[in-house]
Amino acid sequence: MVFESYNRKVFSEATGVDPHFVQDNRSISKQNVLRGIHYQVVKPQGKLVQVLRGEIFDVAVDLRRSSPRFGKWVGFHLSEANRKMAWIPPGFGHGLLALSDVDVLYKMTELWMPQHDRTIVWNDKSIGIRWPVAKPVLSAKDQAGKPFAEAELFA
Repeated sequence: MVFESYNRKVFSEATGVDPHFVQDNRSISKQNVLRGIHYQVVKPQGKLVQVLRGEIFDVAVDLRRSSPRFGKWVGFHLSEANRKMAWIPPGFGHGLLALSDVDVLYKMTELWMPQHDRTIVWNDKSIGIRWPVAKPVLSAKDQAGKPFAEAELFA
């Protein structure tokens, strides 16, 4: 099977956004691994997220204080089968839950700068994300996430 996974012209016409991607990242996770909520405070990254294998519940949280949607979240089911992608604009936090063993591709608009990488705790009650699992598998980084009220956010 062959299909076009990204076309700049089609993406731009469909979204009104024409990002310049500078880095691709892949994330391979086992079922029930939860990653996030991650974001970068200097040179915020836009991310185009696509699942190469498996299925995820993907989440974006608006971290822009000036936005009428500040602190609100939206979730998407992305999978190898449905071939959907999620655009996570700069200024948003991003998280995902692996609903199966997964291989996920991110196209990034800025290079990763580990010194500016931040994490908000995945189950912050003020955000209220309804993750489809009660006890996810978390990395040390995700276990150490800050509460939303204490997080460094965008103007």
